[in-house]
Amino acid sequence: MTTPLRPQKTHLFTPGPTPVPDAVLREMSAPMVHHRTAQWQEAFGEVLVGLKRVFGTEHDVATFSSSGSGAMEAAVANLVRPGDEVVVATQGRFGKRWAQMAERFGATVHLHETERGQRPDPEEVGAFAAKHPNATVVFCTHSETSTGAVSDAEALAASVRAQVGDGPLLVLDAISSLGAARMQADAWGWDVVVAGSQKALMVPPGLAFASISPRALERARETSANRWYFDFAKAVDAHRKTPPSTPVTPALTIVLGLRVALDIMFEEGLEQVYERHARLGRATRAAVGALGFELFSPDDDSSCALTAVRVPEGVDGAKIPGKLKEYGVTIAGGQDDLKGKIFRLGHCGWVNDLDLVLMVAALERGLVELGVDIEAGAGVAAAQRTLLGEVAGVPA
Repeated sequence: MTTPLRPQKTHLFTPGPTPVPDAVLREMSAPMVHHRTAQWQEAFGEVLVGLKRVFGTEHDVATFSSSGSGAMEAAVANLVRPGDEVVVATQGRFGKRWAQMAERFGATVHLHETERGQRPDPEEVGAFAAKHPNATVVFCTHSETSTGAVSDAEALAASVRAQVGDGPLLVLDAISSLGAARMQADAWGWDVVVAGSQKALMVPPGLAFASISPRALERARETSANRWYFDFAKAVDAHRKTPPSTPVTPALTIVLGLRVALDIMFEEGLEQVYERHARLGRATRAAVGALGFELFSPDDDSSCALTAVRVPEGVDGAKIPGKLKEYGVTIAGGQDDLKGKIFRLGHCGWVNDLDLVLMVAALERGLVELGVDIEAGAGVAAAQRTLLGEVAGVPA
């Protein structure tokens, strides 16, 4: 067995949780404060304003102390009634979670499936929704975390509106894309966009968010049945107070950390943040291509949060993440029936160019030690050429 690297260090390259900036960790380690004090409420108010910028909305953003899946369930609980028809456009594991939740709340689900690893065709999704004119909600996924495929959220909403009209509410899962990919909830026409804290927003798990249009909030206020904790109206009404508040005890320290994380993003500039994620995706694709691997996620800049890679025939893909773990490097394998068939390289959040090169170097080392026939250094060189070509004019 290979001797573990010393000194042992840890490096996180999963789709989430993602690395947390030192400044955020320091803020979260400060002495605890109470959530009804001016100190915390001022910080919370700043977070609410900052979240609106990232969501691209002028409307309310509700916060919940949960994982991102809590915001998904909140959207279903507030907008779906027993007996409703809903449309779910899915391109993978987490898209199907919309369907599972809607069925639990008594809805009839019409499922439009896109092949895993591919982006949904907006015109096809719109046409499918048009076949179900009684649907009250259309659920879609922005970044499918199980495959790395990021849909064209702007075109999806436009297609559904063009072919169906303004009847159904449009709901988008942006849990692993918010902060990595451009989002304009209002301009694109999404009534609800949900997200979580532990991906590109660079804080630990524990916070979930939902941007809510006035039309969606009106629907939520029609009844408070089948929910209490995840009630949109209750959360929004508390957030609108002066100073802003929460209906229950929030994840205090994560909110404080998020204020720092948002400041870091705004200092870099949101457009620069999005371009950095696209650049890291390009370098990762160049690296795995140079190693002779095929992509599972799309080979374009839409794959900004993670890169999914096919495991070659004859290679035990389940061993790859475990081998890298020996070096303190964590990547993600495939899920469900994709276990052992793909591995996922996360490059979102607090990740820069040299982090990316380290990830590729660790992958190469692990593959060599597993006996996979690759040219050691080819992936690192390809990643470096891509990154250097973009920042310094060096030919790729």
